[in-house]
This record gives sequence, structure tokens and C-alpha cells, in this order.
Amino acid sequence: MKRKNKKIILLVGILAALFLLSGCTVPMVKDPETGKEIVKLITTSTTFSEIFGSESWFSALFVYPLSQAINYMTPVIGVAAAISVVTVGINVITMALTIKSTVASQRMQQLQPEMDKITKKYEGKTDDRSKMAQAQEMQNLYKKFNINPFSMLLTTFLQFPIIIAIYQSVQRAQAVAHGSFLGLSLEKTPWSGIMNGEWTYLLLFAFMLICQFGSMYLPQFLAKQKAKKDADKAGKRYVPVSNKANNMMYYMMVPIMVLSIMWPAAMTIYWAISSLTMVAKTLIVQKFFIDKKEG
Repeated sequence: MKRKNKKIILLVGILAALFLLSGCTVPMVKDPETGKEIVKLITTSTTFSEIFGSESWFSALFVYPLSQAINYMTPVIGVAAAISVVTVGINVITMALTIKSTVASQRMQQLQPEMDKITKKYEGKTDDRSKMAQAQEMQNLYKKFNINPFSMLLTTFLQFPIIIAIYQSVQRAQAVAHGSFLGLSLEKTPWSGIMNGEWTYLLLFAFMLICQFGSMYLPQFLAKQKAKKDADKAGKRYVPVSNKANNMMYYMMVPIMVLSIMWPAAMTIYWAISSLTMVAKTLIVQKFFIDKKEG
């Protein structure tokens, strides 16, 4: 890795850490009725100066405007639609700013079989010459498809604060906390709803899981379809290659399932919408930036 790239990654990593340290903790207050700690809500009467003076600059600059957008849109279009507009809008903005790295990330999925072949070729070889040869082949593969792995890493760091901001804005918007969707209280967790026999919570939870799985599986599916198409063009038989990313995807679904069934239903709606947005983003990148360029 070049020294310049190391410095850039270190700098962005420090900035990302600062964002995380200042923004990941949700402000809590005591409920006057129960005495329990609850999330401090942002209402339409909450002012910017109030948040800026009593909380972090992260809450004031990022969380506050998103929460207020949800609060003001909810009476007009409904809470689920308000969450959708904010989530999709932020994703569109971030996609416009990070389109190159997004395309590169999607191409990496398609190159995974080739990368696995190189890894398998040098499997068990620990001498310096083999390591250098493996690194060079990987580098040539990246260069051939115009991929810079470091740019994708930087983009991931930069997106952390945005993800946290959206997450917190949904948690703290009064319209969400006191709202309902399909007759469901958004404050209640899917688990408590299911335990009370309210099976609509189970449907909402299942829908979120399907959306999440789809967003994770789609890039791999598109990569597989492209590999089949390339094999047909070359007059070769398509041979499936085991992809370690498949196992990783299944492992990641377990903590998501455990976490999402215990958080408020409002977060379940947000997560489903975010996953659907990711599906749309993947399809757009594939159609207009990968297939079009290669066609």
C-alpha cells in the first residue's frame, strides 16, 4: 500500500471515529410517569439552538434536521412514508457523492470468483515470492477492471456518520415514537407484539428480513448471472465457484434477526425501507454503470 493511501485511510479513520464517539450515544431522559430511562425525543417545538446547546454538534447538525423532516411530513403523508422519503433522499445524496466506489464495490462481487481462483492458486504457499506474485495478480485484476479497493474503504468510513444520523433521527422523532402503522404501535417491539398475539408484528418482522436478505443476496445473484453470460459468450460451460461471501451473508443474518426483533417497530420499518433502497441502488448501478459500459 502506498504511503499516501495509508495516510488518507488513517485520517479518514480518525474522523470516522470522532463521528462515532460523538454521535452513537442516543440522549436519554427519565420518564416522569414511570421513572425509566427513555430516548429524548425531538418534537416540532424543539429548536436547533436547544439541541446544539445541550447535546453534541452531531445531533444538532445531522440528527435534528432529519427528525424534524419526519415530524413535519408525517401529518401530511403518514409516518411510514415520511421515514421512506428521508431514508431514500439521504441514500440518493450519498449515492451521487460515492457513485464510483459504489460501482467498484459491485464489480468486486463479480470478480470474487476470479479472486478466489488466485487465492486457491497460492493456497499453502507462504514464501515471500509467492505472496508477492499473488499480490501482483490481484493488483492486475483490480487494474484491469478499474477498481481501487482503498476508495471503497474510504467511502465506507464516510458513510458511517450518515447511517448513524438516519438511525437516530428515526428513534428520536416524536412523530415516529407516538405514531402507528397498520394499527401497530411503533414504540412496541416486534417481540412484545408477537408475545401479545398481535401477529401483524410478525408479518412486519418477516417482511424486513426478506428485504434485508434480498439486499445482501442481490449483488451475488447478479454476479452469478454475469458469469453465466460470459461463459455462454465464450462458448464455455459455466462452472459455479464457491463464494465465501455466501456463508458470511448467512452469518450476518443471525445477529440482524436477534437485534431487530427486540428494537421498536419503527426501526423495523426503517430497516426494511433502507434494504429496499439498497436493492434499488444495486439494480441502478448494474443497469446504468456496469452493463451499459460493458455492453
